[in-house]
Amino acid sequence: MIITKTSMMTGKINTMEIEVTQKQIEQWKNGMLIQDAMPNLTDGEREFIVSGITPKEWEQAFGE
Repeated sequence: MIITKTSMMTGKINTMEIEVTQKQIEQWKNGMLIQDAMPNLTDGEREFIVSGITPKEWEQAFGE
């Protein structure tokens, strides 16, 4: 799925292609913890879905 979000950190509009289903997104939006709804994703992918912050932005701001 292609997801476009605005970064909460930079205000930049970012797009990522993430292997997630609509059902997983709905489970998360309905209150399931994101790590339980989307266990197949990396931490960076989940962070992007929540905040729009890309792994690259995260690394630039906080290091590895």
